[in-house]
Amino acid sequence: MNQDLHPQVFEGLERLCAGPSGNAILAAPAFPGIERIAAQFSGNAFEPHRHDTYALGVTLKGVQTFRYRGERRFSLPGQVIVLHPDEEHDGGAGTEDGLQYRMLYLEPSLLLECLEADGVGLPFVDEPVIGDPALAGVLLAALGELDRELDELFVDDFVSRVTGGLSRHARMPRRPLGGVAWRQAQAARDYLEAHATRAVHSLELEAVTGLDRFALSRHFRAAFATSPHRYLLMRRLQRARAMIGAGEGISDVAAATGFADQSHLNRHFKKAYGMTPGQWAALAHNSAPRSKARRVNPDLCDAL
Repeated sequence: MNQDLHPQVFEGLERLCAGPSGNAILAAPAFPGIERIAAQFSGNAFEPHRHDTYALGVTLKGVQTFRYRGERRFSLPGQVIVLHPDEEHDGGAGTEDGLQYRMLYLEPSLLLECLEADGVGLPFVDEPVIGDPALAGVLLAALGELDRELDELFVDDFVSRVTGGLSRHARMPRRPLGGVAWRQAQAARDYLEAHATRAVHSLELEAVTGLDRFALSRHFRAAFATSPHRYLLMRRLQRARAMIGAGEGISDVAAATGFADQSHLNRHFKKAYGMTPGQWAALAHNSAPRSKARRVNPDLCDAL
């Protein structure tokens, strides 16, 4: 099978031109609950790690390989990758030709809000690599021009279509959602966002939500597919990653984002992203900034 997706499928997608190492990550402007990246790698890129979001992406060029739920997986150009929150995985190129892909990280709460009217919980897709051109097209509509911000009305339709696509591939019956204390869970989330750079105590969240810590933990996990503690940690790491990408020193970033020291940041950063802050800084440096989205002939950049 050809390892390159036909360039006409990605007409209008800007190319990612990396530095001498051939590895780079380009991050798009964030939208609440959604992060987007373009990446290219050779060799093993990420060590085992896990996110607190859905990771949804499309392989563009080469063979993408990763270990997930006890098996080695492979994704070819045009195939969709679906990784569930808190599921450990690694990642890299499956051949010496390298890899190019785009990925979108979606907070589970956005999907759950869409499913609430049906009274069912999050769909679980047990196959992480899917051949679904329609779902790939939906994802690429958000992953095309990465230097542009997402529009709110676009996101509403996008989340609805992604929810439908994932539900089509969910072989396991979706469990009844039950009563999720949305208002209290969202209040806890907002409080954690506002105080992400310091320790937050259970008594604070109890005062904010009116729920005891154990009930809050259950409702929070139902809404966001992770615990309040991990949610707070991931918000710190997101801020740290953005600051590192902007060129700030790692020790300064650690202090500014609530970590005890640089080694504390390093340890948690690697667990969350599969690489050290220094490696992330190098990848971000390799990604050339763009002021406008533009169409580029695929031949203008060297092939991976």
